[in-house]
Amino acid sequence: MLLDKKVAVVYGAAGGIGGAVARAFAAEGAAVFLTGRNLAAVEAVAGDIRSTGGSATAAAVDALDGDAIDLHLEAVVADAGRLDISFNAVGIPSGDILGVPLTELADRQFTLPITTLVTSYFLTGRLAARRMVAGGSGVIMTVTAAHSRTGIPLVGGYGPAQAAKEALTRDMSAELAPHGVRVVGLRPYAMPETPTIQDAYRPRAAASGMTWEQWQDMLASTTHTRRLMTLAEMAHTAVFAASDQASGLTGTTINLTMGRLDD
Repeated sequence: MLLDKKVAVVYGAAGGIGGAVARAFAAEGAAVFLTGRNLAAVEAVAGDIRSTGGSATAAAVDALDGDAIDLHLEAVVADAGRLDISFNAVGIPSGDILGVPLTELADRQFTLPITTLVTSYFLTGRLAARRMVAGGSGVIMTVTAAHSRTGIPLVGGYGPAQAAKEALTRDMSAELAPHGVRVVGLRPYAMPETPTIQDAYRPRAAASGMTWEQWQDMLASTTHTRRLMTLAEMAHTAVFAASDQASGLTGTTINLTMGRLDD
């Protein structure tokens, strides 16, 4: 198993991406500590993992509250002995930030994804790093989107937020790599199983009249494979990136856009 005896914390574990990553980490042998603001939703994912023989512990943690993150990590280390992987999959409802032209976008609506997503990644990464540096190893991870590298209309501050997260990945790696800590991001594209892409479809459907199937076909036509990535494919890549097999990988965001973006 690629993550045998590893200890992983997943933030936003009740979401589509966080849940898929948590399940994949556990399937590869990691003891996974799942967090989110809705304990019942997080516990449902943890229960699913345990039902298949995996190790999963759920906790209610607000990933924008540094004190809450710190207390939870203290509990994790006290329970499991260390922290090997921190994965930030925190999101916000896309309906609050997508679908409005920039010329009509309110200030707070523009800054919401920036202040929320980037701050959460900073807080969880910083507090994980303190434990990992002390132990001389660890992997800090997050997930972004193609919006970080290409202009897409009607996404407000979502694109700038993703670009900022990728910059933070590089900066954290530059500081932490000498201490044995890797920092890696994943950049998937338009996974139909996620609420984000479903929310992105609605304003475009209203403007164009496209059906959900036509919307997916249009997105798929921009990839080399002429199909869209699945959550499972993204999660398998997360497992590899978090494993010791990827020891040479740091300070970068893995391009999982299936050719949609060139490196």
